[in-house]
Amino acid sequence: MRFGYSETCLAHDPGERHPESPDRLRSIRRALAKRHGVEYVEGDPADPDAVAAVHTDDHVAAVRDFCADGGGDWDPDTVAVSETYDAALASAGQAVWAAEAALDGADGRQTPFGIGRPPGHHATAEDAMGFCFFNNAAVAAQAALDRGADSVAILDWDVHHGNGTQDIFYDRGDVFYASTHEEGLYPGTGDADETGTGDGAGATLNVPLPAGAGDADYRLVFDDAISPALRRFDPDLLLVSAGFDAHRHDPISRMHLSTEGYGLLTERLRTVADEAGAALAFVLEGGYGLDTLSDGVGMVHEVFDGHDPVVDDEAPSDPVADLVADCRERHGLGS
Repeated sequence: MRFGYSETCLAHDPGERHPESPDRLRSIRRALAKRHGVEYVEGDPADPDAVAAVHTDDHVAAVRDFCADGGGDWDPDTVAVSETYDAALASAGQAVWAAEAALDGADGRQTPFGIGRPPGHHATAEDAMGFCFFNNAAVAAQAALDRGADSVAILDWDVHHGNGTQDIFYDRGDVFYASTHEEGLYPGTGDADETGTGDGAGATLNVPLPAGAGDADYRLVFDDAISPALRRFDPDLLLVSAGFDAHRHDPISRMHLSTEGYGLLTERLRTVADEAGAALAFVLEGGYGLDTLSDGVGMVHEVFDGHDPVVDDEAPSDPVADLVADCRERHGLGS
């Protein structure tokens, strides 16, 4: 794979005890150094006007001015330093690079993955929250539409619901947002009955999974809900908000997805993109166990380098099977 990366993203340092640390990117780089066929590209920082295409001008200015004054606690979880504004623009820029590279034909072993930080999917049009200042995936999706794509699908497999991404596109029909996340976890949004409104009615698909869901559960969700919904939407670009905090050993979630399980999800999405003739790109979100984060990113790369993921052939849980049936009914995917 080709990875969008900028040293500027390391300058955002919310403190020694904060889980969203620069060591996240350092651990990914160390792990990828052991992999075959890794390339790095530094995308340009996002232009503030591109960020303002999905955020309000007041929010972009507020983040800029807050950082220019030295930063501090935006909220109890979201901490800025003076370098955070530039890091946030650089992070959004790696996402835009990934989307544009995919639309320009990068695929297979050249599939792009923007590994910027801070992450983005909690940032709403008007506010920063949940470690996120600008919504990287949303900026990238809008940039793709602005350059001529007719439609974009965003699949968010982070363990937390991407409330910001959902809110930004909730009433629009040109962006399909789908999320798998742990039910009840921060920020407490993402119920199955949140399906979009207005032109976006039906263009949001939430699968709030019970704590403890593992590979078999995710496989059922992707095979019976996510994949058919993405095929029906038929996007020009499939953008993956790739968080790795649903891993069974991540320190801040209770899910049981394995490293090979992330490979399985990657394989499923690659198949959907190929069938739809859609460009495919990845954007980093969460993941707070350094080993599991770097292993997860490495696994995504390995799938594009020829690895066939192997997971246990076990049955999904009854609650997840019921949830998938409910999602299929809500979205008219058949019984």
